[in-house]
Order: sequence, then structure tokens, then C-alpha cells
Amino acid sequence: MRKSTKLALAFLALAGAVGTAAYADEHPGAGPRDGMMMRLNKAMKDSDGTITFDQFSEAMNARLKKVVADNGGKLTVAQLADALEKARFEQMAKRIIARYDTKGDGTLTSDDITSHQKKAFAMLDRNNDGKIEKSELPKKGRGFGRQSQWDGGDDSMQ
Repeated sequence: MRKSTKLALAFLALAGAVGTAAYADEHPGAGPRDGMMMRLNKAMKDSDGTITFDQFSEAMNARLKKVVADNGGKLTVAQLADALEKARFEQMAKRIIARYDTKGDGTLTSDDITSHQKKAFAMLDRNNDGKIEKSELPKKGRGFGRQSQWDGGDDSMQ
């Protein structure tokens, strides 16, 4: 494989990674391929039904180009890692706020967290006695997250 082809493929992979993180920020639950296809479909609709290299490049790596520009035209591994980590943590923060925000105002309060915890507790306390017993917990592989922490011999929660 020619060196220019290898570089182009590496660049596409890098652009896809940054673009995917950006897309995930805006569309939680979508996969990497979904993000790429959405960007390409948008570029296709914005043009005459075909995509030139310039349109492809813009659709695939606008965010990456911004990160490079913001870092003086060069991007180190550390700078790219920081940008990817920031995008990932921003995505996680948005998901947490969306999950816990009871008022829908985009902020998280102690009351929001307590409300969410009360709902989760009520779901687990099947006999409504105000306590969660090991027998009330979902069996392994059935909803409510990983259950491996309950595999111990005693009935205490770890």
C-alpha cells in the first residue's frame, strides 16, 4: 500500500474518532457508523447528490480541524488525547444530567439525585418494607446494571 494511502486512511480513522465523539455529544446512544453516515448524508443533501473530497473532508473532520487550529496548527498526541477525553467526559456529563434532572432545566441538584435514588430504591424494594434484601435484587444478567458484586456468600451489600 502506498504511503499516501496509508496516511489518508490514518487521517480518516483519526477524523472519524474525533467526529464520533462530537456526534455522540449531540446524539447519545448512536454508534460510530451512525455518526459518520449522518454526516455524509448531510453533506450529500447539501450538494448536488455527490460529495467532493473537500465536502467529504469538511463533513468528516471539521472538529478535528478546529482542534488543530486551536493548538497553533499542530496537534500532539497529548493534545488530541485531551480533546477526546474532554469530549467523552462532556458526553458522560450530559447523559448524567439528562438522567437525573427532574425539572428539565439542564442543572443537577441534590434533590434531583435524591429523587432518582428514591425511584431506584423503590424499584428494588419489591415488598415495600423499606429495605432491600438480596432476594429482591435482579438476578445476574437481568436489568439494573452489573450484579457481580452480589455474588458473595453473605447478604451484605459491598
